[in-house]
Amino acid sequence: MPARRRTGDLTSGPIPRTLLLFALPVLGSNVLQSLNGSVNAVWVGRFLGESALTATSNANLVLFLILGTVFGIGMAATILVAQSVGARDLPEARRIVGTSATFFFLVSVVFAVCGWIWVDAILGALGTPADALPLARSYLRIIFVAVPMMNLLSFVMTVLRGAGDSRTPFIFMALAVVLDIVLNPLLIRGIGPFPELGIAGSATSTLIGQTLSVIAILVVLYARKHPLRLAGTNLALLRPDPALLRIVVFKGVPMGLQMIVISAAALTVMGIVNSYGSQVAAAYGIAAQLWTYIQMPALAIGAAVSSMAAQNVGAGRWDRIGRVAASASASTSS
Repeated sequence: MPARRRTGDLTSGPIPRTLLLFALPVLGSNVLQSLNGSVNAVWVGRFLGESALTATSNANLVLFLILGTVFGIGMAATILVAQSVGARDLPEARRIVGTSATFFFLVSVVFAVCGWIWVDAILGALGTPADALPLARSYLRIIFVAVPMMNLLSFVMTVLRGAGDSRTPFIFMALAVVLDIVLNPLLIRGIGPFPELGIAGSATSTLIGQTLSVIAILVVLYARKHPLRLAGTNLALLRPDPALLRIVVFKGVPMGLQMIVISAAALTVMGIVNSYGSQVAAAYGIAAQLWTYIQMPALAIGAAVSSMAAQNVGAGRWDRIGRVAASASASTSS
């Protein structure tokens, strides 16, 4: 089988080196995501002012909560895929991908529709300042439209990492970020042939970047005949298997609840900050954006350990799991 068609093997080789090489693209993806948010905040703040920056800060916290609710499902699917890949059971891995992808996407659509309908209630509960409220509404509604594509891209990337490939997700995250950063000022100000959309242009650039990136990554995976792609008779696997879905949900809910608690705490703090007006809320949003960079190395190592440990569990390499954890601990504490 050509090398490009293989899933990545995380069950052999020197553990520290394998962990580092796998974690670096994950770290790069995290950096790109936060850099995207930082650059977009610069465009919004520069062109539209403090009220617009407050609007995006409020909207992004709502988005983080939505992403957090489906995070656990994605992580559970990733771990199960990694275990199947480690056990060299690719048919089972495809079953997991099919069931999880359909459920993941449908849940995302439900969140998008509910968010669009209740956007005013959400922003009202946050106590969004009055001068930022119309801007936040315009921005958040388009972000809700983008949620299914954002979640689908995130799902594909996490599944690939579970299969031992962290480089491909990095490449297509870079594509999404570059498109978003480039299109932001063009759509905000209406430069050249682009329409002037104001703050809605910032959200639209995110929608375009995420959509084109997820289409591109799927085209590449099918062109390369990736072993986890669903084609031909395997398309039937997109019909959720109730027994398998129960496992994914049962394992994913605890991880999702952790993210929901973190998101709820952030929203509570944002609600308090909003009471001091747009200037304070904008400053808080910038500080929160900078804080994300500090967490990145630990998050990247954690994602790498999840995939690596799961593959070794699937392969029955229990002797390596303790050493994987030890290497990760040494990496994050150094």
